[in-house]
Amino acid sequence: MKNDAASIYPLTLLYDGACPVCKLEMRNLASRDRKGELRFVDVSVPGFDAARYGLALPDLLKEIHAVQANGAVVRGLEVLRLTYSAVGLGWLARPTGWPLLKPAFDRLYVLFARNRYRVPAGFASVLFRLAARNAVRRTHACSDGKCKL
Repeated sequence: MKNDAASIYPLTLLYDGACPVCKLEMRNLASRDRKGELRFVDVSVPGFDAARYGLALPDLLKEIHAVQANGAVVRGLEVLRLTYSAVGLGWLARPTGWPLLKPAFDRLYVLFARNRYRVPAGFASVLFRLAARNAVRRTHACSDGKCKL
Protein backbone atom coordinates (compact mmCIF):
# COMPACT_ATOMS: atom_id res chain seq x y z
CA MET A 1 0.00 0.00 0.00
CA LYS A 2 1.12 3.53 -0.67
CA ASN A 3 2.39 5.42 2.32
CA ASP A 4 1.49 8.96 1.27
CA ALA A 5 -0.58 11.45 3.26
CA ALA A 6 -3.79 10.63 1.35
CA SER A 7 -3.53 6.97 2.32
CA ILE A 8 -2.82 7.78 5.98
CA TYR A 9 -5.02 10.76 6.87
CA PRO A 10 -7.51 11.19 8.30
CA LEU A 11 -6.04 8.93 10.95
CA THR A 12 -8.46 7.40 13.47
CA LEU A 13 -6.84 7.07 16.89
CA LEU A 14 -8.17 4.27 19.10
CA TYR A 15 -7.07 5.29 22.59
CA ASP A 16 -7.75 4.36 26.21
CA GLY A 17 -9.74 7.28 27.61
CA ALA A 18 -9.73 5.68 31.07
CA CYS A 19 -5.99 6.37 31.21
CA PRO A 20 -5.47 9.93 32.53
CA VAL A 21 -2.17 10.46 30.68
CA CYS A 22 -3.64 9.09 27.45
CA LYS A 23 -6.69 11.32 27.75
CA LEU A 24 -4.52 14.39 28.35
CA GLU A 25 -2.36 13.59 25.34
CA MET A 26 -5.41 13.15 23.10
CA ARG A 27 -6.72 16.54 24.26
CA ASN A 28 -3.33 18.07 23.54
CA LEU A 29 -3.27 16.55 20.05
CA ALA A 30 -6.87 17.55 19.33
CA SER A 31 -6.05 21.16 20.22
CA ARG A 32 -3.15 21.11 17.74
CA ASP A 33 -5.05 19.37 14.92
CA ARG A 34 -5.66 22.50 12.83
CA LYS A 35 -6.05 20.57 9.54
CA GLY A 36 -8.56 18.05 10.91
CA GLU A 37 -6.29 15.10 10.11
CA LEU A 38 -7.12 13.17 13.29
CA ARG A 39 -10.21 11.35 14.55
CA PHE A 40 -10.38 10.32 18.21
CA VAL A 41 -12.18 7.19 19.43
CA ASP A 42 -12.17 6.31 23.12
CA VAL A 43 -12.12 2.51 23.38
CA SER A 44 -12.93 2.59 27.11
CA VAL A 45 -16.50 3.88 26.75
CA PRO A 46 -19.35 1.44 27.35
CA GLY A 47 -20.64 0.00 24.11
CA PHE A 48 -17.42 0.50 22.15
CA ASP A 49 -17.30 -2.18 19.43
CA ALA A 50 -13.71 -3.22 18.68
CA ALA A 51 -14.95 -5.66 16.05
CA ARG A 52 -16.01 -2.68 13.94
CA TYR A 53 -12.29 -2.11 13.40
CA GLY A 54 -11.46 -5.81 13.10
CA LEU A 55 -9.65 -5.71 16.43
CA ALA A 56 -10.05 -7.11 19.95
CA LEU A 57 -10.56 -4.81 22.93
CA PRO A 58 -7.81 -6.44 25.06
CA ASP A 59 -5.30 -5.66 22.29
CA LEU A 60 -6.53 -2.07 22.05
CA LEU A 61 -6.07 -1.64 25.80
CA LYS A 62 -2.46 -2.86 25.68
CA GLU A 63 -1.25 -0.04 23.42
CA ILE A 64 -2.59 2.71 21.20
CA HIS A 65 -3.83 1.73 17.75
CA ALA A 66 -4.89 3.76 14.74
CA VAL A 67 -6.67 3.09 11.48
CA GLN A 68 -5.28 4.90 8.46
CA ALA A 69 -7.50 6.31 5.71
CA ASN A 70 -6.59 3.31 3.54
CA GLY A 71 -7.79 0.92 6.29
CA ALA A 72 -4.34 -0.18 7.44
CA VAL A 73 -4.00 -0.60 11.21
CA VAL A 74 -0.88 0.67 12.96
CA ARG A 75 -0.06 0.40 16.64
CA GLY A 76 2.31 1.56 19.30
CA LEU A 77 4.83 4.30 18.77
CA GLU A 78 4.18 4.32 15.00
CA VAL A 79 0.75 5.79 15.81
CA LEU A 80 2.37 8.63 17.72
CA ARG A 81 4.90 9.24 14.94
CA LEU A 82 2.07 9.65 12.43
CA THR A 83 -0.01 11.69 14.87
CA TYR A 84 2.78 14.10 15.75
CA SER A 85 3.51 14.56 12.04
CA ALA A 86 -0.15 15.45 11.46
CA VAL A 87 -0.07 18.24 14.05
CA GLY A 88 3.24 19.77 13.00
CA LEU A 89 5.36 18.07 15.65
CA GLY A 90 6.95 15.49 13.38
CA TRP A 91 10.39 16.84 14.28
CA LEU A 92 9.76 15.80 17.88
CA ALA A 93 8.91 12.18 17.04
CA ARG A 94 11.31 11.77 14.10
CA PRO A 95 14.27 10.45 16.15
CA THR A 96 12.05 7.62 17.45
CA GLY A 97 11.90 6.27 13.91
CA TRP A 98 15.60 6.45 13.06
CA PRO A 99 16.82 2.91 12.28
CA LEU A 100 19.41 2.71 15.05
CA LEU A 101 17.12 4.20 17.71
CA LYS A 102 13.73 2.81 16.65
CA PRO A 103 14.01 -0.60 18.39
CA ALA A 104 14.92 1.02 21.72
CA PHE A 105 12.17 3.65 21.50
CA ASP A 106 9.62 1.01 20.51
CA ARG A 107 10.55 -1.10 23.55
CA LEU A 108 10.38 1.97 25.81
CA TYR A 109 6.90 2.73 24.50
CA VAL A 110 5.76 -0.83 25.29
CA LEU A 111 7.10 -0.39 28.84
CA PHE A 112 5.32 2.96 29.16
CA ALA A 113 2.05 1.55 27.78
CA ARG A 114 2.19 -1.34 30.21
CA ASN A 115 2.72 1.04 33.16
CA ARG A 116 0.76 4.10 32.00
CA TYR A 117 -1.71 3.98 34.89
CA ARG A 118 1.19 4.48 37.29
CA VAL A 119 2.15 7.84 35.75
CA PRO A 120 0.48 10.56 37.82
CA ALA A 121 -1.97 12.56 35.73
CA GLY A 122 -0.84 15.68 37.57
CA PHE A 123 2.70 15.22 36.25
CA ALA A 124 1.47 15.00 32.66
CA SER A 125 -0.88 17.92 33.23
CA VAL A 126 1.99 20.13 34.42
CA LEU A 127 4.03 19.22 31.33
CA PHE A 128 1.12 20.06 29.01
CA ARG A 129 0.46 23.36 30.80
CA LEU A 130 4.11 24.35 30.45
CA ALA A 131 4.06 23.48 26.75
CA ALA A 132 0.85 25.48 26.27
CA ARG A 133 2.29 28.47 28.13
CA ASN A 134 5.39 28.39 25.93
CA ALA A 135 3.24 28.19 22.80
CA VAL A 136 1.23 31.23 23.92
CA ARG A 137 4.45 33.10 24.66
CA ARG A 138 5.76 32.32 21.16
CA THR A 139 2.46 33.46 19.64
CA HIS A 140 2.61 36.78 21.49
CA ALA A 141 6.24 37.23 20.46
CA CYS A 142 5.02 37.43 16.84
CA SER A 143 1.75 39.27 17.45
CA ASP A 144 2.86 42.53 15.84
CA GLY A 145 4.08 40.81 12.67
CA LYS A 146 7.67 40.82 13.87
CA CYS A 147 8.99 37.81 15.73
CA LYS A 148 11.45 38.19 18.55
CA LEU A 149 14.05 35.45 18.54
